[in-house]
Amino acid sequence: MSQINEIIATLKKTLKAHGLTYADVAEYLKLSEASVKRLFASKQFSLDRLESICQMMNMEITDLVSEMKQLKQAPEALTTEQEAELVSDIKLLLVAICVLNHWRFENILTEYQYTEAELIRLLAKLDKLGIIDLLPKNKIKLLVDSNFSWLENGPIKQFFLKHVKSDFFNDQFDNPNELLLSVNGMLSQGSISILQKKLSQIANEFTTLHHEDLKYPLAKREGTCLVIAMRPWELEVFHAYRRT
Repeated sequence: MSQINEIIATLKKTLKAHGLTYADVAEYLKLSEASVKRLFASKQFSLDRLESICQMMNMEITDLVSEMKQLKQAPEALTTEQEAELVSDIKLLLVAICVLNHWRFENILTEYQYTEAELIRLLAKLDKLGIIDLLPKNKIKLLVDSNFSWLENGPIKQFFLKHVKSDFFNDQFDNPNELLLSVNGMLSQGSISILQKKLSQIANEFTTLHHEDLKYPLAKREGTCLVIAMRPWELEVFHAYRRT
């Protein structure tokens, strides 16, 4: 990837981290949103325009370059041992989830039953794991890549899978912000592939909206879980009658 492409990619990630959208950039630059989208698509930025977008985030162009260098080294996943360490300490795992959702020190302290000393100790562990950089005055800087994900079939995903079965589905799903759909049918392999692609797009849209909503204060956001699953399946009580 050329340096120009890397800088623009870093600019996009940094805007997301600040909870800013193309619409926000358009308003700041006094351009249409379509013009801003074309600007990012063409990667034809003048230094003045690049500087203006950086100023929007209280940054200098040199800060953006430094961010680019750090992102090159940012991990996209932890090791199995690191994930196991998080799972072994529920309080540590909770803090990790909070910071990955861009919570601040004071947010965690207000919402959960940690003492200040305990929270600092747990954040120091996350610092050691390379997930965050714990800065002076308990400022938190994420060090993981924007595409960071838990290991497939790793300790974290196994932990959540266990609780999805026993906790997540223990609900009537009848409140305004809840939805449970169950559809059964006989599909060809081609149709299954189409649906898998569409479901992946929905998951990506969820992530995009999550980043865009960072512009809102924590009180206006609600922890939301989206579970998308599809597999060949038959009720066990039905399967018991199949001929072997």
